[in-house]
Amino acid sequence: MRTFSASASAVVAAPPPLVFGRLLAHDPARFYPRSGIIPAVTAVHDATGSWDAAGRTRRLEQSDGGSVLETIRVVEAPARFAYDLTDFRGFFGVLVAGAHAEWRLSRADGGTRIHWTYSFTARPGRGPVVAAIVRLAWAGHMRRVLPPIAAWTAAHSQSIPTR
Repeated sequence: MRTFSASASAVVAAPPPLVFGRLLAHDPARFYPRSGIIPAVTAVHDATGSWDAAGRTRRLEQSDGGSVLETIRVVEAPARFAYDLTDFRGFFGVLVAGAHAEWRLSRADGGTRIHWTYSFTARPGRGPVVAAIVRLAWAGHMRRVLPPIAAWTAAHSQSIPTR
């Protein structure tokens, strides 16, 4: 099976520990609208706790009637967190066996650089279609979605206590 990736970056005017906490807390249903063939996230269900520890899971419901299970695998505050996406239902379930998302944070002039990467593993025989979707739709979707997440993160970072 082949894997296809896309990335997006932004700089937030706040220190990494504050940005990290806000990124973990952002609501996917608020920030992931429909974008061409990419369905919106409409709700988050079945969370096994707050989205801040390895092993936690949640199901994202999508506007096309599909859903996906997310499982957080790594939380290394304030530098990165990563999660796997499995049990795709709906359109993407036909195309992908799974996905992996990773958020990395580093110090940057004026605050924190956020680097977000998504990697999709195509089902056998679906590589060319997944490659096209990632290149033509998903990469642009990420570039449109990240700025509002970064702006919200910056605006709300003052309210997160440092550990």
